[in-house]
Amino acid sequence: MTMRPGIATAPDSSHAHLAREMSLLGLVATAFGAMIGIGINILPFMVQRSQPGVGAHVPLAYLIAAVPAGLAALCYAVLASAMPRAGGSYVNATRALNPFAGFLASFAQWFGLSIGMGVVAYLMVPMLRDLLATAGLTTIAPALDRGIVRVPLALAAMWFAWWVNVIGVRSYQRTLVVMAMITIVGPIIMTVAGAMFTHADFDAALAARGATIAGADAPIPSFTPAVFWGTCVILFSSFIGFDSVSQAGGEARRPSDLARAILIAIGVIALYYIVFTWAVYHAVP
Repeated sequence: MTMRPGIATAPDSSHAHLAREMSLLGLVATAFGAMIGIGINILPFMVQRSQPGVGAHVPLAYLIAAVPAGLAALCYAVLASAMPRAGGSYVNATRALNPFAGFLASFAQWFGLSIGMGVVAYLMVPMLRDLLATAGLTTIAPALDRGIVRVPLALAAMWFAWWVNVIGVRSYQRTLVVMAMITIVGPIIMTVAGAMFTHADFDAALAARGATIAGADAPIPSFTPAVFWGTCVILFSSFIGFDSVSQAGGEARRPSDLARAILIAIGVIALYYIVFTWAVYHAVP
């Protein structure tokens, strides 16, 4: 930076900085990749155990949970567009509170994501094993249960993700868009199938196979407001992840795309959660 007495000058434009090459599509895919996961594939059905009696009211609970999630997303959208810099929650907390609060926010998020990446990579191998078994490759599938095979494959998955990011933001964007599309294909198929069939079809399919559901004759717990609101609180965690868009504030082509991506993601994902769970509970008692 060149300094002259009494004159403030801008930093040298040749100084190294992040490349602003991420489009709106890449930002939306970032949010999709961070939000869609266990929150929709497991949580809406596991909640029947912790909140017995909620029954088929899960889609309505998602609708209620989307309200505070939308308000939080609006706050992130405003902050991300006002401070379009890499760092996301660290930058926001640092400017709004103090540097130590920003450190705590970013460290907690980094630590949690590090654990999450390891778990996902490790559990990816059994999924690959099941795919191979379903494809008829029964001689190869059992080998993936061996620790000497499972651990290197999990590490290779994390190294691949690291390599994609090292290459550059363009490779990251292309990879993430493809992965986000793959992630939603299966649930979309389940949504269509769930809308086409009813509880009667489900019972008929079980009867045709001579199968029964354990505990089907047990009394159904009563639905109460406490159970419903408890379900809403649990399902709110399904929306966590849209803040990942603000982490790319230094790589977005247009700062306004940050706010658009967050609002698009929270709106589309909320609708997706509601429709998906409605379709599943429409087909399965």
